[in-house]
Amino acid sequence: MATYKKKKQRKTARSGIVFINATFNNTIITITDERGEALCWESSGSVGYKGSRKATPFAAQLAMERASEKAAKAGLKDAEVRVKGPGSGRESAIRSLVHSGINVKAITDVTPLPHNGCRPRKKRRV
Repeated sequence: MATYKKKKQRKTARSGIVFINATFNNTIITITDERGEALCWESSGSVGYKGSRKATPFAAQLAMERASEKAAKAGLKDAEVRVKGPGSGRESAIRSLVHSGINVKAITDVTPLPHNGCRPRKKRRV
C-alpha cells in the first residue's frame, strides 16, 4: 500500500518584516510575514563566506540580495525593517534591500540596551 505525502504549500505574503541581526562575526537576515512566520532566511555564511569575511558589509549585501529574491518569489511587496546588533553589515544590507525593489515602510533599531542590568563583559584590548 503506497502512502502519499501532501504537497507542501508555498507561503505567500504581500507585506512582511525583515529582521537583520548584525553581529561582529556574521549577518543573519530573516524575512517573515506580518504574523512573524518565516518566509525565508539567509546569512553571510550561507552565501559562501567563512571566517572573518562573514563580518564584511559586502557579505551582508549578497545575503540580502539572495533573501530579497526569495521573498519576492513569495510575493512580498512592502516590508518593515528591524535591525539588531552592532555589526558592520547593517547599512549595506538595508541599501541592498531598497535596491531590490521591495518597498521599505519603516526602519527601526531594536538593539537591546541594558538599563543598568547585568555587569558587562571586560573591555576588549586589541
